[in-house]
Amino acid sequence: MQLSDNIKDSYSSQYDEKSVNWRNTGARYKALNIVELSKSIQFKNVLEVGAGEGSILNWLSQWNFCPDLNCVEISESGIELIKSKNIRNLNDVVLFDGYKIPYPDNHFDLVICSHVLEHVEHERILLREIKRVSKYQIFEVPIDFSFYVDRKLTHFLSYGHINIYTPALFRFLLKSENFEVKQDINHLYHDEVLKLSYGDRKAPYYITKIKHAILEMVPYLRGIKPSSYAVLTQKNEKQLSIF
Repeated sequence: MQLSDNIKDSYSSQYDEKSVNWRNTGARYKALNIVELSKSIQFKNVLEVGAGEGSILNWLSQWNFCPDLNCVEISESGIELIKSKNIRNLNDVVLFDGYKIPYPDNHFDLVICSHVLEHVEHERILLREIKRVSKYQIFEVPIDFSFYVDRKLTHFLSYGHINIYTPALFRFLLKSENFEVKQDINHLYHDEVLKLSYGDRKAPYYITKIKHAILEMVPYLRGIKPSSYAVLTQKNEKQLSIF
């Protein structure tokens, strides 16, 4: 399985200094979710699959999350930015093909895959490869779903989002690939992230704040339509089985 050439080309130059502040701010809250979910497990080494330009790893390193951090990434520009940050405790920084993770079976105690799977053409192939090399996994995906999401095709494709999830649909994907769900977080984007995302556009900012207030009051709804969904899973050796 190989990454399509047009998608590979799109991501090769995806990362530059102009978006560093926005990415770094959002990454802090993604990293906080990782720290919260990993409290219940023990791990000595960590791999991030799809590390982007390294902002999550940078936060985790600053917090002494793990002495042995590693990453794989498909974007050459992302790899360059990761290396330029001189992240403490970061050992391997590897350019990979998007599907084949160049490590042996069960090599990592924990694999992190945050805001990646929504971009992946064949996410089940990547999930199986992540499971092969790891014992525990932490995934986070944005929850872009709405009942008329198809009307926003151009909008989401402009972000590279080709897969749309709800928390339940994402759990279905994981469970059908025999990941055991251990703990999860229905996350609402922090005000700091919203302000950077919307800039001077006040109307959508306040609409989102009202939506978040409603979700805070009704936990059931928050479990259906949070901003993002983060989950800790454990490896199960079973293979996909139907019928």
